[in-house]
Amino acid sequence: MTTVADIQTLEALLEAIRTRNARVGVIGLGYVGLPLVLLFEQEGFPVIGFDVDASKAAALNRGESYIKHIGVDRIRKAFDKDRVIATTNFDRLAECDAIIICVPTPLGTHREPDLKYIRMTAEAITERLRPGQLIVLESTTYPGTTREELLTRCEAKGLVCGRDYFLAFSPEREDPGNEHFNTKTIPKIVGAIDEPSLRAAQALYGSVIDRVVTVSTTEVAESAKLLENIFRAVNIALVNEMKIVFDRMGIDIWEVIEAAKTKPFGFMPFYPGPGLGGHCIPLDPFYLTWKAAEYGTWARFIELAGEINTSMPRYVIDRTIEAVNGIGKSIVGAKVLVLGLSYKADIDDDRESPSFELIELLQERGAVVSYCDPYVPVARRGRKHDIHLSSVPCTPEELAKYDAVLISTAHSQFGDADLYRSVKLVIDTRNIVPRNAGINVVRA
Repeated sequence: MTTVADIQTLEALLEAIRTRNARVGVIGLGYVGLPLVLLFEQEGFPVIGFDVDASKAAALNRGESYIKHIGVDRIRKAFDKDRVIATTNFDRLAECDAIIICVPTPLGTHREPDLKYIRMTAEAITERLRPGQLIVLESTTYPGTTREELLTRCEAKGLVCGRDYFLAFSPEREDPGNEHFNTKTIPKIVGAIDEPSLRAAQALYGSVIDRVVTVSTTEVAESAKLLENIFRAVNIALVNEMKIVFDRMGIDIWEVIEAAKTKPFGFMPFYPGPGLGGHCIPLDPFYLTWKAAEYGTWARFIELAGEINTSMPRYVIDRTIEAVNGIGKSIVGAKVLVLGLSYKADIDDDRESPSFELIELLQERGAVVSYCDPYVPVARRGRKHDIHLSSVPCTPEELAKYDAVLISTAHSQFGDADLYRSVKLVIDTRNIVPRNAGINVVRA
């Protein structure tokens, strides 16, 4: 039953949001959290950004950007003002009227969910939680996490959701480098523990984002995010499998896709590649398979898609070895340049990039490997070990030094045919090299 005190607490928060006096705290200043900080500041809210990495906080406060597609000018414009600051001091959570959690949700060694960052953040918040605060989890996770990890911790402190504080889940939908959509224009799904929490979260996001879509529970919101990513993972696996099948038949998968996508209904084009990268698509689907097993059911499509997608780097390397043999060289001792370390085109995010595995597999087979990526000048970590490489220049003269060039990422500048004018062999996994340009290309 909602009491007068409950209504007064909620109304006070809603009024603070309406008047832009609500202080917003964002925990995690990466590819999801930092755009939120900038958006809330842009819309007139006082903001505190929290991160355990002191170098990130210091860089932002100096007006510097560590994410390439977020320009320095935008950072300086925001952080030159008194109403926004970045800090590692989590005691300042008590100053915030709304707290948005944007921390990583990786997988463990056996592809089980690793919620340590959510749990650490939940503990930090509950230690400082005061009446009237709104907490929103944005990190992608399995259905039930908001209720199990956040609600239970707050209840253990004797706090009542919907009366003392408000709790919701709103999945992040960032797409770094997308020129058509941004944090403000991408519709925002919101699900909450109770009606007062839903009103508070809807008001918060509705004040800065063009469209807010409310759902009945946090579990629905958590599940919607997983379905979005599973949809992509399964369809990418399908087209990757078709690539292998059509390759055996001597059929060009890229031409097949171009033909199929002329159908104005019932088809959506997906494109093959050397494997999955990024924080979302390779990892998030397995949050659901793990949770489904608790209920005695198995998500077989997800598991099969995972098998296909994780096998693609080895398929690409097999095709590369065949192509190198075709020019009279052995892969042992061959000089191979991998183009692109980012997981997607024209950004500097290399999380889970298949390029790391391509490099390591080539090294295991005896190749002398280098890489070129103007967005990632230094690469230390790999999927298995530190690779300790630095990017070589992206010039025709540099590329001509190698026996083979393997394109892993479709950076715009890699589509310049002049770049390959003196290259003996190009293995193109992204169909980016122009056709009929007189270049020896294997589209793997």
